[in-house]
Amino acid sequence: MKESSKGNSKDKQLEQYRVVDKGTKMTTNQGLKVSEDEFSLKAGVRGPTLMEDFHFREKVTHFDHERIPERVVHARGYAAHGEFELYESMKEFTKAGFLQDPGTKTPVFVRYSNVAGSSGSSDTVRDIRGFATKFYTEEGNYDLVGNNVPVFFIQDAIKFPDLIHAVKPEPHNEIPQASTAHDTFWDFVANNQESAHTVMWQMSDRSIPKSWRMMEGFGVHTFRFVNDKGKSRFVKFHWKPVLGVHSLVWDEAQKISGKDADYQRRDLWESIEIGHFVEYEFGVQMIEEEDEFKFDFDVLDATKIWPEEIVPVKIIGKMTLNRNVDNVFAETEQVAFHPGNVVPGIDFTNDPLLQGRLFSYLDTQLIRLGGPNFAEIPINRPVCPFHNNQRNGYSRQTINVGKVSYHNNSLANNTPATSTAKEGGFVHYQEKVEGRVIQARSDSFKDHFSQARLFWNSMSPPEKKHIIEAFSFEVGKVKNRSVRQQVVNMFVNVDKEMATIIADNIGVKRPTGEQSSVTASSPALSQENTNSYPYTLKVGVLIGNGFDAAEVKSTVNALTNAGVVVNLISEILGTVRSADNVKGNITETFLTSSPVLYDALYVVGGTANNQAKFNKDVEDFIEEAYMHYKPIGIAKSGTSFFEASEAKAGPGIIFAVDNPNFDKSFIKAIAKQRFWKRDIY
Repeated sequence: MKESSKGNSKDKQLEQYRVVDKGTKMTTNQGLKVSEDEFSLKAGVRGPTLMEDFHFREKVTHFDHERIPERVVHARGYAAHGEFELYESMKEFTKAGFLQDPGTKTPVFVRYSNVAGSSGSSDTVRDIRGFATKFYTEEGNYDLVGNNVPVFFIQDAIKFPDLIHAVKPEPHNEIPQASTAHDTFWDFVANNQESAHTVMWQMSDRSIPKSWRMMEGFGVHTFRFVNDKGKSRFVKFHWKPVLGVHSLVWDEAQKISGKDADYQRRDLWESIEIGHFVEYEFGVQMIEEEDEFKFDFDVLDATKIWPEEIVPVKIIGKMTLNRNVDNVFAETEQVAFHPGNVVPGIDFTNDPLLQGRLFSYLDTQLIRLGGPNFAEIPINRPVCPFHNNQRNGYSRQTINVGKVSYHNNSLANNTPATSTAKEGGFVHYQEKVEGRVIQARSDSFKDHFSQARLFWNSMSPPEKKHIIEAFSFEVGKVKNRSVRQQVVNMFVNVDKEMATIIADNIGVKRPTGEQSSVTASSPALSQENTNSYPYTLKVGVLIGNGFDAAEVKSTVNALTNAGVVVNLISEILGTVRSADNVKGNITETFLTSSPVLYDALYVVGGTANNQAKFNKDVEDFIEEAYMHYKPIGIAKSGTSFFEASEAKAGPGIIFAVDNPNFDKSFIKAIAKQRFWKRDIY
């Protein structure tokens, strides 16, 4: 049976909870019509407010209790609805119902997030991004709760409170917000060296994604696929963005944070609203159980990847996010993810970090969402029926009929009854486990630098440069000299030249140790090898009066046909007119916009009321985009503006003069996005 193949069953379920207030009369929560909502009940027009004003008390009491505790981590989040479609049957590997029949469509809800900052922090800080997906399958909800990097800082969940205490703002002054550039985080790193691999990812461009639509997602942990014959395989999960993996540059990320702190959530919202739906292909890596110990890494170690060149990613489906939420609080904030929400055919392993998460996530929801009935909140409700003997508790939504609330029983013919495996009942994989009760770690978990070195070896020259700059910025913010020294002494184990440059940049002694001997690389880790398309990218058109209508129309049409989003930017809102009186609608001004908010510029130029300021604004936009390695297209009338700027002709600068293929060349440059060989110094 294909699940949700005719329409989105989750959308249909949520429809009954949607409330549209337009055109209705105001009532209290009890349904009483309200005649006055501007003045409280008083003893005389200048007298005290009376306690009997039940409408005032209800309204203010509700307001006083509107906030719930924000997530300790992943507080800054945003989400969207969509569906997952299976490409090919995975029956050979798992009995999970939604992975059986090609073409099966399963509704999903995805929440993206920053890890470290509060809910009011900025979108574009340097941070790991959460990537949590709830599949509403006909066997129950399945939650794939992951990140945009495939590894984690620690190997055992007992250290998670320590990591988060270190990464959060320092408690004596609650500074800095949403940043790891401070003493306690780097002190933790230097004294917990299992973090080395993840820190390399965090210092890379991966931690400042251009868009959630352009970042990978990973399940991080090793799970199991179990088929209907009871055979188990180890599995890791991947989300591959169709648009490729692309990032901001650090200077750009910081400026965007000031220009538009909601940059990534706005990008997601606007993309879906205009029909540029978000697409990821879903892939799995699988290892046979009998091959568990054949690799030079432990398959259960959450600080290790399975290099894709050794264990290929098998693409099995595609997820499309095609609907924005109706209410951020009701959906994005109240959604409850839990890695323990699995379906038959997907099971756990002995990864000690995963084992701790299986406790922590459930425990967290109890305090955030007010008790054990959070699964009855509309966004969390499964699309399949659910029955059990659980009763009562805060915010209970169901009205359970009958006297029986226990198992086994005879009064209700022993219902609800358990299901056998053949009936779809979940049966834990019967792994043989034996050993002494001990607080220790396997020796196979003790190599902390080989894969950190592998990551470094896999980076392109610009990516390596960015990593060094990131370390220099972050550790350069550390006040304690001893901690700075410990960090470079630690990362010499990854690369001596890298650590030496960082040491010079942050004012400590050069490290004397030796780097890891690993020489292997993994091309899949470099963003240099990603997909690149112009589709959904944004181009700012810098334009004034007197432009060439035919030239501009040709280019704008070509951009639009390629799926590029075009905004006309000028000195004031309204219209500009071409030399032959064709109108252009201005959607942004130089004041309300910024070059950091665009992927490319198209410089048309023209005349303006304040010509000197217009010229300076155009030049500033050009220079900023140039400094961030972005493509710039120059219309014939825009040449003088470009020549007046500090930018130079070269890679990614496309001129229309004497170029009959300007539109194609410009679109190709937009797709490439960055031109790292540009001389910006």
